Amino acid sequence: MGRSLFGEEHEIFRDSFKKFLAKEVTPFIEKWEEDGIVPREMWNRLGDNGFLCPWLDEKYGGSGAGFEYSAIIIEELAYIGSHGLIAGLHSDIIVPYIYSFGNEEQKMKWLPGCATGDIVTAIAMTEPGTGSDLAAIRTTAVKDGDSYVINGPKTFISNGIHCDLVIVVAKTDPHADPPFKGISLICVESGTPGFQKGRRLNKMGFHSQDTAEMNFEDCRVPASNLLGKEGQGFYYLMQKLQAERLVVCIMGQAMAEAMLDMTIKYCRERTVFGKPISSFQHNTFKIVEMATEIELGRTFLDSLLLDYCEKKDIVKRVSMGKAWISEMANRVAYDCLQLHGGYGYMEEYPICRFARDVRVIPIFAGTTEVMKVIVGRMMGL
Repeated sequence: MGRSLFGEEHEIFRDSFKKFLAKEVTPFIEKWEEDGIVPREMWNRLGDNGFLCPWLDEKYGGSGAGFEYSAIIIEELAYIGSHGLIAGLHSDIIVPYIYSFGNEEQKMKWLPGCATGDIVTAIAMTEPGTGSDLAAIRTTAVKDGDSYVINGPKTFISNGIHCDLVIVVAKTDPHADPPFKGISLICVESGTPGFQKGRRLNKMGFHSQDTAEMNFEDCRVPASNLLGKEGQGFYYLMQKLQAERLVVCIMGQAMAEAMLDMTIKYCRERTVFGKPISSFQHNTFKIVEMATEIELGRTFLDSLLLDYCEKKDIVKRVSMGKAWISEMANRVAYDCLQLHGGYGYMEEYPICRFARDVRVIPIFAGTTEVMKVIVGRMMGL
């Protein structure tokens, strides 16, 4: 379908990125899945070719391009099934915290490395006892002279193994009322004493994405590592979560499109009772239903992308999109796997991995249920 969001220069960039993927990524996806991690050097290869933080100002090592280029990168990685190499997490979810809330010294210290891949970022929000309820976090960062001393565990941290810099969500004022007013964001560099990267978590899907536990035990960092103002962390998170949810919408939509494409191809080639699977009326109707939902999702998503690129507030609509597109992608996964029959359950067919991986889309960046709560509140319900 035609997409008004992208012009000729975007498609030239897309072609360049697809060629990069064909050479550097696609041949190795299965190996990375078996290893349970993407090699660290892949981040440098992305950076060397200008595929990290394309929106970043040139003074910090970026190309000053628009978010449209990030959307292309996220889409194309999802299309080929490289779900473990989440460039959008680093480029479009975490690094913007430093760009938006960091001071000039912090930006000059960290942003150039983020663009080259020398610095891989993570954000440590979730704790063993807290998920969507960020105000309930227990990790503390106590001011001690010109330092903060951080204590507490974190879990489900994407890029948790490879990260060189992690933004830690911690309470600098445990007695704040309401509790969210005591939350701050503090940057911790890998190798800092007291910062321990834990085990790599064994997940249902996204096998090559290095998701890990972390622990901070009397981890002392300079007070200058505070991102923005003390006590403003919750507000910063709320500002940036719409970008996180948009990234997940892009991933879910692209995965749905890829699954339908591979299923149509399979159903045209695979025969049952001497006829292509796609020729049976029930199967035809099912494919048409999926294609219709995917078209609706693409139209909605592209309108969100246009608004986001124009700096409009999309909190309500992106929460709707995150809920609907992620659930739609899972409906597509179920039906596409069913149309593959027994072969769909075999690892040698991409639909098997896609069906595993897409299951997390309605969970991370805020569950479907949390999205509905957000929208309900914004509707005054």
